[in-house]
Amino acid sequence: MDESKRDQSSTSPEAIVIPLKAFHNSKTRLRDELGIFGAGALAEKLASHVLEASKPRARIVVSDNNEILDFAATAGAIAFRTAFLSLNGAISDVYGQLGGSYKTLIIVHGDLARPEGLGVARFSENISIYTDYTGTGTNVMVLPTGLDFRFAYGPFSAQAHEKEALRLGVKCEVFRDSAWQFDVDEPGDTRYLAGQ
Repeated sequence: MDESKRDQSSTSPEAIVIPLKAFHNSKTRLRDELGIFGAGALAEKLASHVLEASKPRARIVVSDNNEILDFAATAGAIAFRTAFLSLNGAISDVYGQLGGSYKTLIIVHGDLARPEGLGVARFSENISIYTDYTGTGTNVMVLPTGLDFRFAYGPFSAQAHEKEALRLGVKCEVFRDSAWQFDVDEPGDTRYLAGQ
């Protein structure tokens, strides 16, 4: 992590973690609808919106891509470089390394259609899972640091993360109808962006 790029505006014990991959490699399932350049531009727009909505909390963008890390620094966020290419590997990396710096990490997908409130919402000290609209994906997860937590992003990640909390003996709350239930990943998901 490049400490020179740290956001100095917040001393909160919580931080929002946003994993991002190169925009030109993002949203492949939307390319038929938007084209390659359109899908990449949408990914950047969504990530910018999530970063803005996450203020005033500390914001950490985790990526292996130089352009994404520069994008994070330009937005005033902490740029965390990871060597892991998989989402689970990258999140495990940042979670393990930042455990001594933050009491809680709030892991947020960078493609939320309606990320408003992320920076000011009050979260419990337990594990909290905010699912996608299907109830199976993990769009936002609030996680105390210092746990031997095994991340399982992918199909039915919400259920897998809930089981992981049970394994660890940590109370877990699951929210299936939050404002953060809509992400933009599949053809047709752009309808959730109405009004933006």
